[in-house]
Amino acid sequence: MCLSFIRVISAITITAMAGAASAQQQQEPHGQNMMKGGHGGHSMMQYMHRYPGSLVGAHMMNPGGWMLSYKLMRMEMDGNRDDTDRLSEAEVRAQGFAVVPTEMTMDMHMVGAMYGATDKFTLMAMLPYVSNDMDHVAGMPLGSVRFTTESDGIGDVKAGALIKLYDQANRSIHANALVSFPSGSIDERDLPPGQLPYPMQLGSGTYDLMPGLTYTVHAPRYSWGVQAMATIRLGDNDRDYTLGDQGRIIGWYSRDLADSLALQLRLDFDAWGNIDGADPELNTALVPTADPDRRGGQRLDVGIGLMKGVSGWQFGIDVAVPVQQNLDGPQLETDYVVGLTVKKHL
Repeated sequence: MCLSFIRVISAITITAMAGAASAQQQQEPHGQNMMKGGHGGHSMMQYMHRYPGSLVGAHMMNPGGWMLSYKLMRMEMDGNRDDTDRLSEAEVRAQGFAVVPTEMTMDMHMVGAMYGATDKFTLMAMLPYVSNDMDHVAGMPLGSVRFTTESDGIGDVKAGALIKLYDQANRSIHANALVSFPSGSIDERDLPPGQLPYPMQLGSGTYDLMPGLTYTVHAPRYSWGVQAMATIRLGDNDRDYTLGDQGRIIGWYSRDLADSLALQLRLDFDAWGNIDGADPELNTALVPTADPDRRGGQRLDVGIGLMKGVSGWQFGIDVAVPVQQNLDGPQLETDYVVGLTVKKHL
């Protein structure tokens, strides 16, 4: 199901991008659109506080415009799940594992920049810093002990362009065309167990394509939209494995509560595949996180947030909780995801 879902997103995106030239010919002349700032003559700044901070490349930039951003995302995971069933530590050990992951905290600090190169193209880049902590309990034959492994450093840099496909009245469509570069380490180690399992590594180790489509509708007091993104891995990394492809669809609704203050609601569906290949240093019988066939799954989150715009700045906070998780486990389940966003338009 995961692979079919990702292929559908990719096919839709490629088809839409192939039609970009004809769609652009229907747009107004470049000079007129620049005067209007897109979106049927409304200033783009008018809507900045309505976009959820969790979106990637949520909007186009006006020609010559810059935006700098900082995002902090914390994901808390606690307890194990197999398919839709929760598992106790004893039930995980009963499957033959000597070590059981019990909790994980992942913090990602993301610094980004966007630039309106033309009316049709916006350039963007994102630099992440990732910090991971995972708690474990070890049973026989290692004895009943608890320990924590840690990793932190630069993650995979992402860069690319947003391509305007349609922008009339209060509706717009643009394509997301990004590439993820293997700048994050896949050689993170700790004691124990030496080479850290897959979720504790900082990057994929491969070049990854990230195609997507974003559809947005604006009204005087509210906005809503849908974004579909895929991550397609290219080849094996230096440790002889490839992370699973990933697909994501976010539907969101944002309503003004006051001047430049918006309440944001969203549904976020994620699906990701198992790992192809295996790290030769990892023992799949020791801990579930070292098994490449226990990394896939899907999750549906419900999120709520607030975004406030002040003099070219946007400040946002949001929280999302899963309402459904189906994991190829045993695998740690997500409890919640919290995000903080700061943006500055120059």
